Amino acid sequence: MTRGIFSRAPHRVAILGAALASAVASVALSSSAMAQGGAPPAAARDPRNMGGGNCSANPYNCVDAVNPLRAPDTVWMEEMTWMDVRDAMKAGKTTAIISTGGMEPNGPWLVTGKHNYVLHTNCDAIARKLGNALCAPIVKFVPEGNISPASGHMLSPGTISMREETFRMLLTDLVASLKAHGFTRIILIGDSGGNQAGQRWVADSVTRIWQGSPIVAHIQEYYDYASVAQHMKQFGINQTVAEGLHDDAEISLNMFIDDPKSIRYDERAKAKLLTINGVSLADRKKATEWAKQIVEFRTKVTTEAIDKATANKGTLPAQPRRTGGN
Repeated sequence: MTRGIFSRAPHRVAILGAALASAVASVALSSSAMAQGGAPPAAARDPRNMGGGNCSANPYNCVDAVNPLRAPDTVWMEEMTWMDVRDAMKAGKTTAIISTGGMEPNGPWLVTGKHNYVLHTNCDAIARKLGNALCAPIVKFVPEGNISPASGHMLSPGTISMREETFRMLLTDLVASLKAHGFTRIILIGDSGGNQAGQRWVADSVTRIWQGSPIVAHIQEYYDYASVAQHMKQFGINQTVAEGLHDDAEISLNMFIDDPKSIRYDERAKAKLLTINGVSLADRKKATEWAKQIVEFRTKVTTEAIDKATANKGTLPAQPRRTGGN
């Protein structure tokens, strides 16, 4: 019998663990060699070179070059120059947030990048609330089911999946890259259920290997849509109908505040289809206020959990899985 691409054979887990240990050890050995004046590469590199060029060719390529422009109002590393990131870190922004989303089917209204839209708003809000954090680019490709033979979300077109071991090694390289640049706290949040185990595994693994320096933590409290639904009842969101779609009012609103097009807001308004699970989103002003409440609540819960994980110097003990989630 042919194995699926997502086989969970024990030897794969062992190989993955060995590969992770080798990867982080390689980073450590490389840093140690440089610190101890190890043998330079064949073509000696000027230690002042930075920014993608040679310091000798242009002063803007020098490690201590003064940024010629005002820092942008963003917490996203991909929207910053290398100088912007350098200066932000010098100013104390030494926490990096890695967020993982996905590409999956979500009923007739929500785009396949649902979780990525949610994270675009939420990571921004969380980083600004912390005050000392930057957001790494969203990891948009995550485990979504077997690729061949297809299972889970891979049964629907538009889904892009990733093998669990690939996902974990990708996260390991991201974490190691951020560590190499001097981030002292690296936080992993995932907006989908299939992302959680891999994030926890990577955070716990590098914490053991690096002994808590930097602090690397998976924040399980971020992914708790059941708590979000309970919180929003006080503001009038009571989902009285179960439509059976991979969708609900809370996640639709969290997407809406980032980009109304992501839930086909205008088209649904014209077709009088702006309801989900018995909740009408037709009042745009009310929908906007609801969305702001959701982002504020999720930000508060997450930042408080980050503080607790920091005090713990790593991921907090696993909590019982609650029902609800997308």
